[in-house]
Parts: sequence; C-alpha cells; structure tokens
Amino acid sequence: MLLIREKTEFYLTDLETPLGKIINLTIAALVMVSSGIFVAETYNIPDDARMQLKILDTAILIIFAVEYVIRLWSAENKLKYIFSFYSIIDLMAILPFLFGLVDISFIRLLRWFRILRLFRFIDQKFLFGAISNEDSVIFTRILFTLFAIIFVFSGLIYQVEHPVNPDVFQTFLDAFYFSVVTMTTVGFGDVTPISEFGRLLTLLMILTGVAVIPWQVGDLIRRLVKTANQIETVCSGCGLSFHDADAAFCKRCGTKLIKS
Repeated sequence: MLLIREKTEFYLTDLETPLGKIINLTIAALVMVSSGIFVAETYNIPDDARMQLKILDTAILIIFAVEYVIRLWSAENKLKYIFSFYSIIDLMAILPFLFGLVDISFIRLLRWFRILRLFRFIDQKFLFGAISNEDSVIFTRILFTLFAIIFVFSGLIYQVEHPVNPDVFQTFLDAFYFSVVTMTTVGFGDVTPISEFGRLLTLLMILTGVAVIPWQVGDLIRRLVKTANQIETVCSGCGLSFHDADAAFCKRCGTKLIKS
C-alpha cells in the first residue's frame, strides 16, 4: 500500500515520464475546457448546447474532486498539503460542486479561480515545452499572471453584476472589457457596476491595477530589454540558449561557452 501511495504521488507531480505527462496534460486541458465553459455560458446559446456544457462541466468537476482526494490520500504530509497554495486552489475549484445542492450564491464565485490551477504547470515549465531558457519561462509566467488576474476579476464582476445589471454586463466580454479598462486605470466610464459588491470588486481591481500590474509589466519590460541585449549561445553543459554578448561562461552552470 505504501508503494502504491508513493507511486501515485510521484505521477501526480511528475512531468518527465510519459505517464506523468499524460496525467498532468489531461488535468491542464480540463482546466482550460472548464474555463472556456464558464465563458460560453455567459452568451446566448441554445438550451441543448447549454445543457451539454453543464453535463461536461459537472463531469470535469467530479474528476477534479476525485483528483483532490487522490492527491490528499497520496500526500506524505497531509496537513502540509491541505494548507499549500495549490491545494487551496484545487479546493476552491471543487467547492461549487460540493455545495451545489445548497443555495450559497457566493460559492459560485469561486469557480472563476479554477484558471489559477494552471500555475502549477507553468512553474514546472510544462505547458510550454518549446520554452528552453529561464528568462522565457519567467516571461511566459508574467504574461499568464496578468491574464489570470484579469480573467478572475472579469468572472467575479460578471457573476455579481449580470443578475442586477444585465443590460451593461451582458457577456463575459463586457466584464473583460470593464476589467481591463479599470485595472489599467483608463476608466472610460461607459460601463459601471451598480451593486455594492460590484463596487467593492471595482475598488479591488483599481488597487490591483495600481499595485500589481505595473510591477508585472515593469518586470516584463526588464526581461525584454535584458533578452534584447543577449545573443544565442547554447551552453554545452546545461543547454541554456541565451547569454550576454560578452559572456565567457554560462551564467547557470559555469561551463565555458563556445561561440560560433
């Protein structure tokens, strides 16, 4: 039993072996499909299609719930796992399913956080196999962080405002537009929330836009400038592709660089 548990934990976190890749690629794909379902449901689609999407989303939620239980069972330190960042995100993704039979409206808001589950794979350089150097991984992570923040806020503001303000927040695109305009502090004023919770979310968007986005964009610009000053010189030791033009040794492993 101990061996089975250890193997299960290994394959749930491994991104190198074929089986580990299949498992984690499947989970990543389901996260993106479920996020796409949330967006599709905000549009005027036929009832049959909406029902099929609902069935598919429920099936994905069941898979996520089973996955969470398996991860918890296979974890060596269960308490540490429960309070880890990824475990909390996983739990937030399945709470709407667990409380589906109870009328707790705010629980539905948590489903938009499911996109954050993809951070696990970006940190492990998994979703972007073509990325071969550290700077590009960080570059990708910054872009995804910005997208994830805007996506989550768009889903939250849509979930809150659409029931009380359907003419303004008709679809996810309206909410996405409002989030981008608000978080970049452009503030056209053509789309405004009317509920108290919606206004509170707007304040959080503005604070996030002022505090987080300039920091992320600034880091992104620094990475672009840094990359622009580098040339492609593949290290024979670790395979790092880009180094400073005047570098004689690899900045990652210290191997002497052979320039063409």
